[in-house]
Amino acid sequence: MSFGQGGPAHGPGGPQGPWDGAHQGQHGQHGQHGQHQGLANAPGTPDWAAMADASATDNRRKRLLVVLGAALATLAVGAAVAVAIVTTGEDSPAAAPGATAPSGYASESGGPAPSFAATTPPPPPNPKDFVSSAAKDKAPISAESLFPGPEVTLGGTVYRRGATGSTTACAGVTRGDLGEVLTRNGCTRLMRATYGKDGIAVTVGVALFDTEAQATRAKDQTDQGNLLSLSGAGVSGFCNTTICRTTANSYGRYAYFTVAGHTSGKNVTPQDRPVYRTGDDLAEFAFRQIIRRGEAQAAAAAEQPL
Repeated sequence: MSFGQGGPAHGPGGPQGPWDGAHQGQHGQHGQHGQHQGLANAPGTPDWAAMADASATDNRRKRLLVVLGAALATLAVGAAVAVAIVTTGEDSPAAAPGATAPSGYASESGGPAPSFAATTPPPPPNPKDFVSSAAKDKAPISAESLFPGPEVTLGGTVYRRGATGSTTACAGVTRGDLGEVLTRNGCTRLMRATYGKDGIAVTVGVALFDTEAQATRAKDQTDQGNLLSLSGAGVSGFCNTTICRTTANSYGRYAYFTVAGHTSGKNVTPQDRPVYRTGDDLAEFAFRQIIRRGEAQAAAAAEQPL
């Protein structure tokens, strides 16, 4: 800092006081020293020039002390403010006397850190839950919804769909002991569809129960019976008086069955691999359709607001 700047403008020799004004005027008229010397040599006359110089020097000293004092005071105030800022922290203004930290936040005295309750989203619904009990399996169902479209491609083979049918009298479309088994375990509906290719036909049937346990028992208790084949819509009668290949399985509250054979009336033998393959393909298709039904209902339930 440069002291002396910013004050009143002064001429050479200091500020213009009452003495300096006359002194400066005489300098301009008579030369720099002629007036001083003339006044000093007069007998009994005070040395006015010396007195004026002494007064000017004293005034300059006083002003210098005032400027120095003001500068030191400014520095002291700045240092105090800097110390206060460092002590308090620019981002943590001091709390008012008696104030407490907001709830849930750590205080400067080392209070507890914020705590939040852990939340975990609920797991997605299990698709099988929706096809294991009538209480949750509420979506509409029919032979057309289980076996849609005029054909289905399975393992690269295209099977044409023939006739379809649905009945609540489950035992009426069965043969052997299957009807009794379905009735005993509480079958509520039996839906069938027939598919054919190259002289081989298969009827696949899905029996519906209220619980998974009922469907499992119906599948396990079936021994000598199975479905009645369903002909029509381009598929001639089959497996009415000949030996055919049958299967029985269950998933959830659904039991599904197949009967496959030749439309020519020929008996099925263990060497008839195309017949076995056709029956297995359509049994797999029924299984997948039941799975899709569960997945569709689980996805719809997941989109519902909590």
